[in-house]
Amino acid sequence: MSMAEELLKKFEDLPEDKKRQVIDFVDFLKLKERKDIIDMMDGIISENKEAFQELSK
Repeated sequence: MSMAEELLKKFEDLPEDKKRQVIDFVDFLKLKERKDIIDMMDGIISENKEAFQELSK
């Protein structure tokens, strides 16, 4: 059984309020991952600001 199948099986057995918590948690993880990527890109831009300014000329 794949992880997706296992997760779906366990998810289907949950009461509705717990399903909502799982969905909210997945959304939180995705948002956190996206924020981590944004923070990383902000750091790269900040660290290389002068180089980017030169390239934009």
